[in-house]
Amino acid sequence: MCCQSSAGRVVLPAIACLCALSLVIGCGQARDQPPGFDAAGSANSSAERPAWDGGSLVIIGGGSRPLYVMEKIVELAGGPDCRIMVIPMASADPADTGDYQSGQLRDAGCPEVDFLVFDREAADTDEVVARLDDITGIFFSGGVQERLLDHMAGSRLFERVREIYMKGGVLSGTSAGAAVMSRIMITGDEKHPLSEDDSFEIISADNIVTAEGFGFVTNAIIDQHFVVRKRHNRLISLVLEHPPLVGIGIDESTAIVMTSPHEFEVLGESIAVVYDASLASDVATNEEGELSAYGIRMHLLSSGQKYDLVNRVVIE
Repeated sequence: MCCQSSAGRVVLPAIACLCALSLVIGCGQARDQPPGFDAAGSANSSAERPAWDGGSLVIIGGGSRPLYVMEKIVELAGGPDCRIMVIPMASADPADTGDYQSGQLRDAGCPEVDFLVFDREAADTDEVVARLDDITGIFFSGGVQERLLDHMAGSRLFERVREIYMKGGVLSGTSAGAAVMSRIMITGDEKHPLSEDDSFEIISADNIVTAEGFGFVTNAIIDQHFVVRKRHNRLISLVLEHPPLVGIGIDESTAIVMTSPHEFEVLGESIAVVYDASLASDVATNEEGELSAYGIRMHLLSSGQKYDLVNRVVIE
């Protein structure tokens, strides 16, 4: 067992491949979500789930983190009374990452911040689980999302994190720490790349590799570094294959803030992109597996704008 502790870009690039998709940008009423909110019902867990009682999510798309975004995390975690634990296990150097991001949260106004380094075996021990006693906020660092799953999925520590959220705490994460938030988690891999040099060049069926994420967001698929890294193709592909779910692409230096499981507000220097294929028609694949469809809706939301995940509309 290993434990350690310590005290504007808003330009959307051209998407040439959308020509093959017949993308329709528009408004209008969408069908309802699948019945029942089922927060954090993933991460290979079968434990009894407490009822949601006001927990919040602050999901950051990677890149630099504006001070006011970090201050929002601190505010939701209790302001001057907050106690935040950084979980840096997605990082290749978790101790340095945990120390650095703990400092950022202190600079944002949280008086008590710590970080937790552990292995999978330790995640089931009383000692490590007890480190989250009285914690009001969790921050998942960036890196490789599968590392985070390997360390936490199905563990007692994950159950404790879920309990913190369900009982009113705040969970936040950046980059890989954002990707793990949704039940269907994008891994960053594809099954049928066209070349070794470029990735996600096509909008294609059965191409995007996913895994079961932490599931704190059950009505959407989260993607990150979205505009900067031109990740539209993979998110469009996934929402066409999972039409009950909204696709939310969060750009760098930008977050979505969910004080309710049913809506979010954008906060940051860039935008969040929403794809909704719930009313798409004539979804089809050609002989090469490339997808086509009519009536996909797309929204580009800047800081301060809100979106209703149940009714699939921008909140005016």
